[in-house]
Amino acid sequence: MSRTVLHDAALADGSSDSLRLGVSIAMADGRIEAIGANDEIDQAGAAVIDAGGAVIVPALVDCHSHLTMQGGSHWIARGDDPPSVLRQVARENAKRLVQAGVLWARDVGAPMADSRPISLDVREELKGKAGNPYIRVAGTWIGKTGYPDMWVTTDDDGLKDAALAQLDLGTDLVKIYMDAPGGAKESPFSVTALKAATDAVHARGAKVACHSGYLDGARVAALAGVDSIEHGMELDDDIARTMKKNNVTLTSTLSIFASWETFARTTAIERFTTEEGRRRIANRKEGAYAAVAAARRAGVRIATGSDFGGGSVRAGQLAWEVELLVAAGSTPREALIAATRAGGELLGDDHAGRIEKGMPADLVLIHGDPLSDARALWRVWAVFQGGTRVA
Repeated sequence: MSRTVLHDAALADGSSDSLRLGVSIAMADGRIEAIGANDEIDQAGAAVIDAGGAVIVPALVDCHSHLTMQGGSHWIARGDDPPSVLRQVARENAKRLVQAGVLWARDVGAPMADSRPISLDVREELKGKAGNPYIRVAGTWIGKTGYPDMWVTTDDDGLKDAALAQLDLGTDLVKIYMDAPGGAKESPFSVTALKAATDAVHARGAKVACHSGYLDGARVAALAGVDSIEHGMELDDDIARTMKKNNVTLTSTLSIFASWETFARTTAIERFTTEEGRRRIANRKEGAYAAVAAARRAGVRIATGSDFGGGSVRAGQLAWEVELLVAAGSTPREALIAATRAGGELLGDDHAGRIEKGMPADLVLIHGDPLSDARALWRVWAVFQGGTRVA
């Protein structure tokens, strides 16, 4: 039996507002064998790693990602790249995630090739390979008739069948776009149609994620009892209370606004650089921060997403989202939970984002205290996956 002991670290697993000091963790056969005070952990026959000064946190969960796309200011155009390019981008993004301590990627939209979402092939290629994240995929986007050909588009009558068709292809979940084409702020689907689709997906043991940029789409998604509202750029207290009642998670993606703000200085693209463009971004950002506040007031579960690839953020920057959640009013502990165990709960994975005896030894060592300074999650020193150091 191969054993490794991480000696004399601090532990921040989200169970407390303060660090647990003088902790050692023993890992054996890919799992956490023991967690305890330094003098309680047997080092006999183990490879001992001096973790003094480091903080152990659970491996992170990015609940809103797009592995096949590269992000940046031309992120939309990059979705039209050839499938071979998109697959290579996914391989490179997977490596960046692991280097940043992110071991779970929930891919919520990918372009298709030969009528099949490319993310499915990426998931199968990387499955079980050390040094790659655990991947859950939603296939491609399902939207209202009028969206691009790269999507699956439908109306109320075809929504349930479109959702089930994605599952038939082998997806782990379904992504439904609750913004209407052309910038209309009304919900593109009715509560009745979305609930019927959601119930059918749930009956197959899968989940529904809904993009929502406007209030009415969020209202419909909450009433329909979907599993998550992605972005949630507009929420009010009534919607947040409905989300809480129906166990709907908010997946925050605040870092996209911070990213767009940088493009006002680093690009010449008018949507970012003009006064009108900057005003629109500021208004959307204000709404998203207010949505997080409404979710917190109602006790809604919040999970973090970076929206890398399919948004402007790059892979491996989930720490940015944690930092911005704190700026939006969350405590550092709440933000850490959002990036770890809350994401695992949304995935339905008992060990994702957790550090407990008997669980797979998926954990990260960082420099600094994330319970007082969320920026510490940027400073990754080591990443262990199944007890093996992979970064």
